[in-house]
Amino acid sequence: MTEHAPHVVLQHALAEHHLARLRAKETDSAAFQTDLHALSLLLAAECSRDLPTTPASIETPMQSMTVQRIAHRIGLVPILRAGLGMVQGFRELLPFAAVHHIGIRRDEATAAPIPYYDLRQDQSPPDIAIVLDPMLATAGSAICAIRMLQEWGVREIRMAAIIAAPEGLRAMAVNAPQVHVVTAALDERLDENCYICPGLGDAGDRLFGTT
Repeated sequence: MTEHAPHVVLQHALAEHHLARLRAKETDSAAFQTDLHALSLLLAAECSRDLPTTPASIETPMQSMTVQRIAHRIGLVPILRAGLGMVQGFRELLPFAAVHHIGIRRDEATAAPIPYYDLRQDQSPPDIAIVLDPMLATAGSAICAIRMLQEWGVREIRMAAIIAAPEGLRAMAVNAPQVHVVTAALDERLDENCYICPGLGDAGDRLFGTT
């Protein structure tokens, strides 16, 4: 078992730029949403880099040719509520993907994940699910969502996060080692309250303008 779950940290000047704006405490909710959207586009491109494709025949204005199209059904799974801020960016690159919401809140006393909303019933699972959550801190919510998706019958699961903590990647390595994580940054640590440092604060509150 490796120390960290398999992961990729974006290496892109635009990722650095938008992440810097997200981290700044003076960034207001509207600007936060804009930069979160931009980072989500970059994460979507990396997350979908190696999606399976299948050949198809088309006619261009000039001639016939064989092209490649996405072969499997893709599902985007934002963890409510902060994950909602990443959906639009992913759907711009993956407009054919279905969106399946999972609600998980954190017990502030124990940091344990508590599921409260699940929209899987009476739906067929996608072939590949991409879990969306801006913060991978303890990874409790991510692991909870992954287990729910596995129980649903999803064969392959990936995850996109704006910021990850080493503790979260270690927890993923133990509990969901098959899930590949794409993140814009791997931060230093969790503090005593299990918040990522240096981090960017509470992504949900900053996104929706609540405290």
